[in-house]
Amino acid sequence: MNDNKNAHTGYIKKDTLLIAIAIALVAGFLAGIAFTKYKPGTNSSSQNSVMSQMQANEKTGTDSNKIATEITELEKRTTDRPDDAEAWTRLGNLYFDSNKHDKAITAYNRSLKLKPDDADVLTDLGVMYQRSGQPSEAIKSFDKAIEVDPRHESSLFNKGIVLLHDLNDRQGALKTWEDLVKLNPSAKTSGGKLVSDMIQQLKIGETKH
Repeated sequence: MNDNKNAHTGYIKKDTLLIAIAIALVAGFLAGIAFTKYKPGTNSSSQNSVMSQMQANEKTGTDSNKIATEITELEKRTTDRPDDAEAWTRLGNLYFDSNKHDKAITAYNRSLKLKPDDADVLTDLGVMYQRSGQPSEAIKSFDKAIEVDPRHESSLFNKGIVLLHDLNDRQGALKTWEDLVKLNPSAKTSGGKLVSDMIQQLKIGETKH
């Protein structure tokens, strides 16, 4: 989690939910785009793999305990100081990290009531709406973020994903990503895929239908 610093080069918080875009080509056209979590590579040595897994499990447990403790502290802080927008945002981020979508939505909305024009929080809220099965609400959040900051690459990218992946709106996704590439011709996914390449593959898919 990058604590909502202006992340115009990132699309979904890299530190917490490192999203890659998996693109499958079938018969020469784009078959689909799916959200996938980043998975580290494995060692060739089985012994090293076991040790690495043990270390990873230990780190995960430590991180989980740390997050749980911080959530408890922030829940108390927001109860005592309900007008603390920063605390609500941080709490939303931790719920985001913990895949507690509904709680993240509540916390982000509380933050936005206090500080309504935060494009990063609006984008994170949109991601949580998507994760909770509310794609139309996600689009509303991304559109609001774009209204606040027309150059907000993260909201443009994610809007395209939801339009294509959740709402089956290929033309809408194309238009959104084309707007993104106009802003930044070198825009890439977190997995290093050029958005311009995704656009071309999506157009190829359109011609096949």
